[in-house]
Amino acid sequence: MRTYAELPGLMTLMTGDEKHGPSATSTLDVLWVLYDQVLRVSPETADDPGRDRFLLSKGHGPAAYYAVLAAKGFFPESWLAGYHPDRSLVPGVEIASGSLGHGLPIGVGVAHGLLAQGPSGLGDTAPRVYVLVGDAELDEGSNNEAIVYAGAAGLPNLTVVAVDNRSSTYGWGPGGIEAHFAVGGWSVTRVSGRDHSALASAFRVTGAASAGPQLVVATVEGKE
Repeated sequence: MRTYAELPGLMTLMTGDEKHGPSATSTLDVLWVLYDQVLRVSPETADDPGRDRFLLSKGHGPAAYYAVLAAKGFFPESWLAGYHPDRSLVPGVEIASGSLGHGLPIGVGVAHGLLAQGPSGLGDTAPRVYVLVGDAELDEGSNNEAIVYAGAAGLPNLTVVAVDNRSSTYGWGPGGIEAHFAVGGWSVTRVSGRDHSALASAFRVTGAASAGPQLVVATVEGKE
């Protein structure tokens, strides 16, 4: 197993035109904390029906995602590439992504299905679904529909982490991204996207919540 400090080196091994460096590095700390401290999934349980699901909706920046999966042993480091996530080719990847605005609607459906099935395999509760989105991606209308539906359905096993590097085309009004979700019935919190302890605490709190979907906004440096 590799350490967090070794992730940048793994990212340099990747090739391909779709690495999207800034998009990838903005998610690096969130991904590491999820796979290192939060998600109930491992290379050995990658097909277990009771595993937690992680969906990278921000699929146009996969370099950090692949580096973390390789570091955790989901596939050999020699497989590292720079292409969009593909669940049929890459062990540990739950969905194929790249076109923005798809991950959250898919995550809502997955969370709903898992909640209906109930506990299975790895825990006493239904598996959780974690969806990583970018702040600019939330401009896509499909996300608005998913936010409203998830809040109305009260999905308690859904957590969205929005990496906010202030690149949204239209910006956010008073209350920021949080207000957009809160009005739909979501629990919301904001932490530094580089603070591993704060991220882990936020995910543990959302994971323990008993009612409704949760949003964690992870603030990172803006694009240059």
